[in-house]
Amino acid sequence: MLSNQVIESSLAKVRPYLNEDGGDVELVRVTEEGIVEVRLVGSCQSCPMSIMTLRAGIERSLMLAHQEVRRVEQVR
Repeated sequence: MLSNQVIESSLAKVRPYLNEDGGDVELVRVTEEGIVEVRLVGSCQSCPMSIMTLRAGIERSLMLAHQEVRRVEQVR
């Protein structure tokens, strides 16, 4: 099972891109099923492109780095 620390380390790699536009991502939890729950904050929270950022940026990055990740979901 993936640990929060491992996922946080991977999120640190995408975080600078989000920070450039005034946004960020917070890890909420990692489930035993490989679902990573995150919260988009800052400008990412209200951005109309946030679903694209979530899927094409964050989810893709995590899935490429960790085969155990099945999906990334945004929670509020």
